[in-house]
Amino acid sequence: MFIDLTKVELKAGKGGKGSVHFRREKFEPMGGPDGGDGGRGGHIIFQADSNLHTLQDIRYWRKYVAEDGLPGGGSRKTGRNGKDLIIKVPVGTEVKSILSNELVIDLIKDGQSSIICRGGKGGSGNARYKTSTNRAPKKAQPGINGEDGRFVIELKILADVGLVGLPNAGKSTLLSKISAAKPKIADYPFTTLEPNLGIVKYGDYNSFVMADVPGLIEGASRGKGLGHKFLKHIERNKILLYLIDSVDQNPFRTYKNLENEVFSYNPDLAIKPTIICRTKADIKNKLSSEWDQFNQPVYAISSLSGSGLKSLIGVLSNLI
Repeated sequence: MFIDLTKVELKAGKGGKGSVHFRREKFEPMGGPDGGDGGRGGHIIFQADSNLHTLQDIRYWRKYVAEDGLPGGGSRKTGRNGKDLIIKVPVGTEVKSILSNELVIDLIKDGQSSIICRGGKGGSGNARYKTSTNRAPKKAQPGINGEDGRFVIELKILADVGLVGLPNAGKSTLLSKISAAKPKIADYPFTTLEPNLGIVKYGDYNSFVMADVPGLIEGASRGKGLGHKFLKHIERNKILLYLIDSVDQNPFRTYKNLENEVFSYNPDLAIKPTIICRTKADIKNKLSSEWDQFNQPVYAISSLSGSGLKSLIGVLSNLI
C-alpha cells in the first residue's frame, strides 16, 4: 500500500537527574561532594533511506518516544545518555510541525538526517554546587524534559520524469513498456489509484526514474477527481511529460487544461522543461487539426507496438 501522508507524535528522552553523593573513604571522613551529572535524553532523528518508498510503517506506529538519560552516580560519574531513536523514511519526505505549520526538514538525499526533537539535558550533580561557603551541598538538578510535539509526515516522490495526462491517456501502459514496473492497466478511467515508479534503462549502465501519477481532470488543483492529492508528487520531477490520446479531438485544449491545473497548484512548476507525446499512435484515425497548434515538437508513440519509444527515451535521457 502506498502511503504518502501521516501524522505522528514524537517525544525525546528526558535528561537523567544529577546525583547527590559524598566521598566516603577511610582516611577522608570529609571527602566532600562528588555527585555526577545525569545523562542526556535520547534525540529523535529522521533519516532518509532510498530503500523505502512509502510511509506505511510510520502510519501504523503513531507515537515515538526516545530513551531517557540515566541518573548520575558517585565519583563524579555522568549517567549514560539515552539512546537516540532513528526513524527511517523515504527520500523526498517532509516533516512539518502541526502547531506552527512550519517545515522542519526536507529530506531529499539518501542518508540525509536531522534531529527533529532534541533530548533533554541531564541535571547537574551536587559536585557542581560546591563553593567556599557551601562545602557540602545537598542539592542536584533534576533532568530536563526532552522536546516533543505532533508532526505531519509527507512524502513527495523524487523522479526524473513525471507523467501528466487525463485518465486513460496511456501513462501506465507506457511505464510498463519501458520499465519493469507493473502498474494496473484497464480500459476504464482512474485505473491508477496511487503513484507508480519505474526505472528506465538506456545505454549500457544508465537509467532514470519515471513516475506515473493518477490522471488529472479539470479542477484537480481545487480538489476534484483523484489526482488532486497527487499533484504534489509532480513538484519533485525534473521533467514533465504530457501524454495526450491520439483520438482526442481537442488535444491543444486538453494540454492547456492540464498545464493550467499543474500551474494552478504550484506556479513554480512553469520553469520545468516539458515534453508532449501523442499516445496510441497505432490507432488509425483522422487527427484533429489542433495538433498543428503546438509550438513545440509533439512525439508520436505507441506503447502497444513500441513505435517511437526508443526515440522518446533518447530525448528524455539527453534532457536529463
